[in-house]
This record gives sequence, C-alpha cells and structure tokens, in this order.
Amino acid sequence: MKVAVVGATGMVGQVMLKVLEERNLPITELIPVASERSVGNKVKFKDKEFTIVSMNDAIAVKPEIAIFSAGGGTSLEYAPKFAEVGTVVIDNSSAWRMDPTKKLVVPEINANVLTKEDKIIANPNCSTIQLVMVLHPLNQKYDIKRVIVSTYQSVTGTGKAAVDQLNSEIKGENPEKVYPYQIFKNALPHCDVFADDDYTKEEIKLMKEPKKIMGDDTFNLTATAVRVPVQGGHSESVNIEFENEFDLEEVRKILSETPGVVLQDNVTNNEYPMPLYSEGKDEVFVGRIRRDLSQPKTLNLWIVADNLRKGAATNAVQIAEYLVANNLV
Repeated sequence: MKVAVVGATGMVGQVMLKVLEERNLPITELIPVASERSVGNKVKFKDKEFTIVSMNDAIAVKPEIAIFSAGGGTSLEYAPKFAEVGTVVIDNSSAWRMDPTKKLVVPEINANVLTKEDKIIANPNCSTIQLVMVLHPLNQKYDIKRVIVSTYQSVTGTGKAAVDQLNSEIKGENPEKVYPYQIFKNALPHCDVFADDDYTKEEIKLMKEPKKIMGDDTFNLTATAVRVPVQGGHSESVNIEFENEFDLEEVRKILSETPGVVLQDNVTNNEYPMPLYSEGKDEVFVGRIRRDLSQPKTLNLWIVADNLRKGAATNAVQIAEYLVANNLV
C-alpha cells in the first residue's frame, strides 16, 4: 500500500511519520510530499531515507491513502486532485470539516460513518478531538444540555516558528514574533484570527465541530481559546450541564472504561492531567472531576492531550487504520 504524507517537513508532518513508524499500517511505499522548495530533500522513515516529491508527482503515483497536514489552501486545491485518481485523503486542515458532504471523524466515536465513497475525510481540530473523547460517552449516558470550555493551548499548535519564538524569549532574546505579543510569561486570549462576531476561528471550531462528530446538535457549546507558553499539549477546563442527574463515581467509571481516555483524578495524591506528562502520548487524560456547586446537574473537569499526536497525527493514522481494517481503501 502506497501512503503519501503531504506536509512531511512540517511539525505535524514529522509527528505523522513518527506515529506511522510506531503503528501497524501496512505501508509498502512511503511518499513524502512538501512544498517546491523542499522537493529533493530527504526524510527518514524506519531507518531509511525517502526523497521528498512534488504534489503532482505524488498524484501521478496514485497512492491508496494521502494524509494531509499542509494548510487549508493546499487541501482545497490538491485533495480533490488526489481523490480523482482514487486516493483517499485524510485532511488535517480546517478546509473540509464543516462541509456537509464530508465526514468529520474521531475513530473511537464515529468511524462507522465511513464508506468506500468517502474520498476526502476531515480530521477534526486538535482541541475538538480531546474534548469530544470525553463529552461523547457522558452525552450517551446523561444527555448534555450545555458546555462551556476554556482552553490553554500549547504553542506547538501554531507550528515551529511559535516554538522558536517561545524558546528565544526564554533566553532573553527578542525574536521575530509569530503572535502579536510575547508568549513567554504571558497568556494570549487569541488563537487563530478574529471573526466578525469577535470569536476567534479556534473558538468557532470548538463550538461547531463537536456537534457534527457526535451527531447531536441539541446541546449548546461556547468557548474561549487561550495560547499559553507551554509545549507539551493542550489543556481544557470544561463545564458540562446535563439534562439528567449524574453520580460522580459513575462518571469516573464511564471515563475510565472509555477507549483512548485515561482517568487521572486523585487529588489526595496530587494526581491530575498536565501537558508536561501528556507530551508524546496518544491518550486523552481527564481529571479534576467535581460537581459544579453553583447549579444542579452540572460537572467540572479538566482535559489534557498532546495536540500533535491524538490532536492531529494519531487521529489521522487511526482513520487510515480503520479504512484498511474494513476494506474501505
């Protein structure tokens, strides 16, 4: 099976190659793809060197699967061209997520919606993925009425230039800024660009994508997204109001038994999720589970995950694994 990784030299693309190395997707030929300036360079995969090719050369090879991490404009232009030659595209940008003709997939939740006819499949936003991994099982049991989420997002979500900015600022340097302000010793309530309603695009993704993935538009969701000087992963403070009453121990049991979710909820031993320990891991970690004392049937909790892995690369590879296992590619 031929697999193309589009955006192979980027931060997510590099993690994508690492995840593909670690998992069991039966790749017979890897096709790394990047921008024209990177064509001819090499990337390492399973102790071998592979030459980066252009987009058109990759399309000519007709890979069975192409995993995109190259930005929305690139996806809009080239994903249909791959699809035309029979390639299944798994796209990590926001280009196709809310397109009603495209599936938006977190495999643990809704992989069953995929069919052989799906040639462009959307990978959700990183913050959305970790959120729905916790919301979905609780929604099935208690029926969610409203969600309030505040994020504390790693600079890795912006890319290598943002990581370089943070590291330079830590050293006391004055680097070129990716953000409007310094990020070291700061918190920016500004993830992505502002829309006309004064919400950022990141917040809008968080408000719209969960409903599509969970197949439920009956609950309300609002979000505030904040960039913090962290590299290990994204954190989320989540307040969930349910239609039905819940038991805290039952909530913990449900989450501890949810595939892909790890319960870290023992405050006596200072055990709770942190990006420091989520980095490099594929699971979604949840803790600080407690009742909201200000109103009934409402829960507070804290979710952390490595945004480059489960929030991007791992989820995309899991989609590819599902397609292969179910003969959909």
